Amino acid sequence: MPFTLTLPVRFADVDPAGIVFYPRYFEMLNALVEDWFASLGFPFKLIHMEGKMGVPTVRLEVDFIAPSELGESLDLSLEITKLGKSSCQLAIDFACEGQVRLKALVVLVCMDLGARQSMPWPESLREGMHAYLA
Repeated sequence: MPFTLTLPVRFADVDPAGIVFYPRYFEMLNALVEDWFASLGFPFKLIHMEGKMGVPTVRLEVDFIAPSELGESLDLSLEITKLGKSSCQLAIDFACEGQVRLKALVVLVCMDLGARQSMPWPESLREGMHAYLA
């Protein structure tokens, strides 16, 4: 079962043509990932500030399928397609009323911020991630 989030397309998200300016999709994508980690009991404040751990994006592939417009609501969904020892690959879709607007493939790595190198996912986080394996 995917993790889902619905976000409105706001005035700040669009260009003068009234469609989502593509970098804003990446901010929405990051909000989805941040909310997903929070739902797993690992909010970014705990991960980054207290745990000295990061989850940087190391790969990002995006297909822009159709434009999104001011005033629409986007349904974002996230599933894990691969879960490794210290990385995970996510399949992310943005849709509006069932029409896919964006498809993304994202690879995140669990990182020790002090050592600046990858580290294994904490076991309790990894256990929660299993619920989102496709």
